[in-house]
Formats: sequence, C-alpha cells, structure tokens
Amino acid sequence: MASELVRVIEQVEKEKGIEKAVLIEALESAMLMAAKKRFGLEREIEAQFNDELGEVELFEFKTVSERVQDTRTEISLKEAQKLDPEVVLGDSIGVKLDNSEFGRIAAQTAKQVIIQKVRDAERDIIYNEFNVRKGELVSGVCRRIEKGCLIIDLGRTDAILPGREQIPGEHYRPGDRVMGYLIDVQQTPRGPKIVLSRTCPELLIQLFHQEVPEVAEGIVQIKSAAREPGVRAKIAVDSRDPDVDPVGACVGVKGVRVQNVVQELRGEKIDIVPWDEEDSRFVCNALAPAEVQKVLLDEENRSMEIVVADNQLSLAIGKRGQNVKLASMLTGWKIDIVSESKMTGRLEAARTLLQRIPDVDETMAKTLYHFGFEVEVLASSEPAALKAIPGMADEKAQALVEGAKVVVAAPNFAEEKAELLEKLTPVVDSRKAGAPLPSSKKLSADEVFAKLKAEVRAQETKDAGEPEAMNEAGEQAPLAQPTEGAAEAKTEEETKDN
Repeated sequence: MASELVRVIEQVEKEKGIEKAVLIEALESAMLMAAKKRFGLEREIEAQFNDELGEVELFEFKTVSERVQDTRTEISLKEAQKLDPEVVLGDSIGVKLDNSEFGRIAAQTAKQVIIQKVRDAERDIIYNEFNVRKGELVSGVCRRIEKGCLIIDLGRTDAILPGREQIPGEHYRPGDRVMGYLIDVQQTPRGPKIVLSRTCPELLIQLFHQEVPEVAEGIVQIKSAAREPGVRAKIAVDSRDPDVDPVGACVGVKGVRVQNVVQELRGEKIDIVPWDEEDSRFVCNALAPAEVQKVLLDEENRSMEIVVADNQLSLAIGKRGQNVKLASMLTGWKIDIVSESKMTGRLEAARTLLQRIPDVDETMAKTLYHFGFEVEVLASSEPAALKAIPGMADEKAQALVEGAKVVVAAPNFAEEKAELLEKLTPVVDSRKAGAPLPSSKKLSADEVFAKLKAEVRAQETKDAGEPEAMNEAGEQAPLAQPTEGAAEAKTEEETKDN
C-alpha cells in the first residue's frame, strides 16, 4: 500500500508536471481535514508524510498532566513516559492515530481536497508557463466560436481571441489552425485566461523574426511597425552589418520571405522601408512610393509639412489616407501632405500680405518669408527676433513689427487672406490622380482614321460632281494628291468594302 502511494505520487508528478512537495502537501492537508471531521475540530492534530513508510501519519498532541481531566487534550505522565521516557509534566507529546478508523465520508473529503489541490497546482503551472511566454507567437486549433470570440486549444489549456483582436474579413471554422500574438495572461478563479491578438503590430514583427534569419539573429533590426489590419502595413528596418541590405533580407529571394508573412496575414500588403537616424529622411522613406520635394520641420510640435508634386498628391496620401496615416504611426511624427501648387499659392499669398507693410518691397517680403516671418508671426514677434536677418537695423525691425500689427488688426484681414489664398492657389483636383495638365487636345488613332476617311470621301465627291479644272494656260489642272496617311486610310476603307 505504501509503495503504491509513492508510485501514484511519482506518476502524477510526471504526467501533470506537479512537484512532489506540492502533492505531499495536498495529501497532508486532505488527511488533516478528514481527521478533524472524524475526531473533532477542537483536537490538536497534525499530518506528516513518512517517506520511509510511504504514508501520511496523523499525530494528536496532548499535554502531559498529573491528573487527567479531559482525555481529548491531556495525557497522564505514566502513559506519556511509555511513548517518551524523557517526557516531564507540562510537555506536549504527539500520539499517533489509527488511519483505519476513517469512514467513507472522511475518505471522500480527502479525495476532494487532493483533486482541488492538484487542479490549483495545474493552474499555477499553466499560468507561469504562459506568463513567461507573453509577447511570443502561439499556435492552436479553433475549437468553437462564442459570441464572436474564438476559443483556441493550445494543448494544455484554451486561449481566447476576442473579436476586436481579429483581422477584419477573416473567418474561421472549428478545426482551423490559428496563429496569434500572446498579449495578456490573467489568473482567474476558473483558471488562467490567455488572450491572443492578430491585429497588433507586434504580430507582424514576430512573423518576420520567424521568417527572416537575419532578424532572428539581430543582424537586421525592426525599428518600428504600423498596421491597418487586413489592408496595409509598414515596417522600418535597419542593418547592423553594412554588407547586409535590410530591405532585401526581409523581402527574400523572389519575395519568398515577405510573401509567407503576407499569406499568414490573409493578403495584407506590407511596405518595407529603410530606417534613418535623420527624421526627415525617415519620413520621406516611410511615404514611399510617393516622391517628396520639400520637407518643412516643426520640432517643437513634432510635425512635418511634406510638399509633393501635384500628380503625386493622391499617391502620398494613399487610399482613404492609408499611406500618410501609416507613415505617421511608423515615424511618430504628425505629417501633413501639401501639393506643390498649394504651397506656391501659400507662398505668394504670404508675400503679398507682407508687402502691405509700409516700406516692404518684393525683395524684403521674400527675405522675411525665407526666415519664417509671415505677417501674423511678424506681428506677434519682438523686434529683437528680426536680428537674425542680415543687415536688419533696430529701427527697421521696430517699424516692421508695428506695421505688421496694423495689417493684422484690419477688420477684414481673415477674409482677405482666405480670398487671396483661394485666388493664388491653382485648382489641382484634376491632377491628384496623376492626370496631365490641360493642353491642346490630342486625337486618338480612331479619330485620326475617321478624319482621313472623311477627307478622302470629300475628295471623291468633288471629283465625281465637278468638271475638270483648267489652269490659266487652258491646260488640265492636276488633281490634288492625297497625303500619305489619307492614301493608307483609303486603301484600308476599300479593303473593308470588298
């Protein structure tokens, strides 16, 4: 019996992964609870596991007294000396109890306590196992769908993939394999709650760690990532080895590596851009494939104004603003896309308003604007701030600031500025998608053919209905020879008629 208990403990330890000490503690607690139910709660009983005998022993502790008044808590000196010859009055001595006296109810109670202890130990093991794996990729099988949430079997336990963490448009059925990013592990009374995600940017990063050996080894680093789940994503990569191209390493031969990631994300388009220490270059890389012409930097508000050609405007913004939104998330800068025409109109409007200040000509207006002084900025600046302009005297700076205040204080200044911007800014809506600028109308091949055919028919009608023309010398005038294109058109028309 003893050896059988030890064998059971070892088997449970091996199968469940529960330490032997935890199982022994559960056995001692179960036997103690059963003993107190059997002998009474007021009795002082302890349970100890005997490794040599392989059983749980129960000891009831009693006080050694000269006169025993309560046999449940006291023992006589004579009886105590039989157990321990060195015992004296007032000592506490343990008396071993007989386990065979336990009834069916006590045994059932012990069984329930052991089962509960084992369950608690399993929950702690599962929680500790997945808690250290937080931030990793896990894979499991979809078991069922409850209120839009996927219940995924991870083997030892289940995980949950909430609806908000699922990629829009994805559909799973029971039995499908699901890969997710472990974002949270919570300990609950019903066991550990494991939450997965398929929408976070960390999932994209971990997939590249899995597919690209250079990323896993740390040669290529993913500096940042941004996603619009199911639609488009951007990652910024950098290489610690000058001989390794970070973008090429992530793309792989014939795009195999990035295509594996795209397939896992159900066709989500991925832009891989090189990271740069200089923020302006990094933002320009993030806006690819759009070509940037000029960057206006505002470090205080951490924002950038990007100037692009008129036919690049829609490309820079992207469908529903995806490109500029992801670029802003990737770089951490607030980005505003401005067309070249709009920037030119804004520049002309600013110079025109500056020329309203007395003694400010076109050259001075360009100089003030070059140093960042628009009329509103100039009105709110101190004269000392204009000393950055070469050759600016104190009296001139004071006069410019006072003149700017007068211009800005005009009652209809805001309306005039808006009208001026609208007047000087060209309409570029027709060129947002890369349409050509308005020019002379070009005929298509069909229109050219129709025009030539009409000329040939007009010539045939003229030849059939009018007499031969004579020149001044009374000789027959030669007929007008058709052009080479007209002749080809006529030949093709005759072929069709035949």
